[in-house]
Amino acid sequence: MANVVVLGAQWGDEGKGKIVDCLTENADVVARFQGGHNAGHTVVIKDTQYILHIIPSGILHADKLCLIGNGVVIEPGSLINEIEELRSYGLTVGDNLKISKNAHLIMPHHIALDQQREASKGKKKIGTTGRGIGPAYSDKIGRSGIRVVDLLSPEMFSEKLSSVLDEVNFLLSKRYKTDEIDEKKVFDDYMGYAEQIKGHIADTDVIVDDMIKAGKNILFEGAQGTLLDIDHGTYPFVTSSNATAGGACTGLGVGPNKIDAVLGVVKAYTTRVGGGPFPTEIHDDLGEKIRAKGGEYGATTGRPRRCGWLDFVALEHAVRLNGLTGLIITKLDILDELDTIKMCVAYEYNGQRIEHFPKELEVLEKCTPVYEEISGWRDDTVGATEFSSLPEKAVQYIRLIEERLGVKVDLISTGQKRDQLIRIREAF
Repeated sequence: MANVVVLGAQWGDEGKGKIVDCLTENADVVARFQGGHNAGHTVVIKDTQYILHIIPSGILHADKLCLIGNGVVIEPGSLINEIEELRSYGLTVGDNLKISKNAHLIMPHHIALDQQREASKGKKKIGTTGRGIGPAYSDKIGRSGIRVVDLLSPEMFSEKLSSVLDEVNFLLSKRYKTDEIDEKKVFDDYMGYAEQIKGHIADTDVIVDDMIKAGKNILFEGAQGTLLDIDHGTYPFVTSSNATAGGACTGLGVGPNKIDAVLGVVKAYTTRVGGGPFPTEIHDDLGEKIRAKGGEYGATTGRPRRCGWLDFVALEHAVRLNGLTGLIITKLDILDELDTIKMCVAYEYNGQRIEHFPKELEVLEKCTPVYEEISGWRDDTVGATEFSSLPEKAVQYIRLIEERLGVKVDLISTGQKRDQLIRIREAF
């Protein structure tokens, strides 16, 4: 048995969906531990592309149990749409999907507040998806959230909803000069959602514990990435949950001594979506070339991603925070045509060399990258399945990553499709 955490080691969008799908072959359970439906995991099987937002990628395997943990925030209408879309592909979504009773609900007022607050910030926008994730987590921390379990008690749900909307509607109408939320409509809509998903609602923490005791292999799936973690990311340009390894424990109700391995997914270059500092961002035509070849557009929003070189300062931060035991390199093939590849090995700020990721946003925004360069391999790596078949310079690039970070590479993705993967070490 083994319990393995898979998470993003950069600003998200590292290709975790495909990786989780591949690792699921040897897992019995796949459990999502944080985030909301702002995440987007893309998996290509044969010629069919599946885009998942909140349901674990393991759902593409009919014999695996998929769990949505208490650390996730759920917009039930979106969840139901995702279930129906998967069923339209002929996939089974029934007893193989369980949702934590303790997960918090994203409500219409969360979405309204998210959009109004973001719009009011003008040039200081964070770049949220406007899907209510942040306000839902705010209510959770403020002890005024509504949980999945409340859907099973109409009286409790109605009482909590009424209490929250008293204040929210005042804000919407007086502060933002927009329409109030219709309490009766929300109640009716969510009671309808309850009927559709009540068969999936369960004590997922107990299920995970039972599976661990039974010696099953469990894959803990993260969303977003380390540098978007609410505590350790580029605050305030972050997500609203803990996207680091510790979030797997709190977001599923599992003790840290039950985790056997933590795998960090690393894109062969770096991207980020929305606002916030990005020291290695490429601002010329090369950045656009990488974006086009890599299909660097959000799976959920379609927003173009900012592209840059691999950043070892940020990655060393991720290795330390997560206690990474293995690396998974994705999109190696996107660099195939480059003559030269740069790697950021330090930052410079006010004439001083910086080796560790700055906590001060105003410092990080003014840091310039210190680069080392290697020659590109100028050869096709798409679809490679053997490490020995990679060009010598590509092998050198992988070895430099391992040496710099002090962590071995377990897997290398060489294309979008499920079978375009080099397996070096098995996670389970």
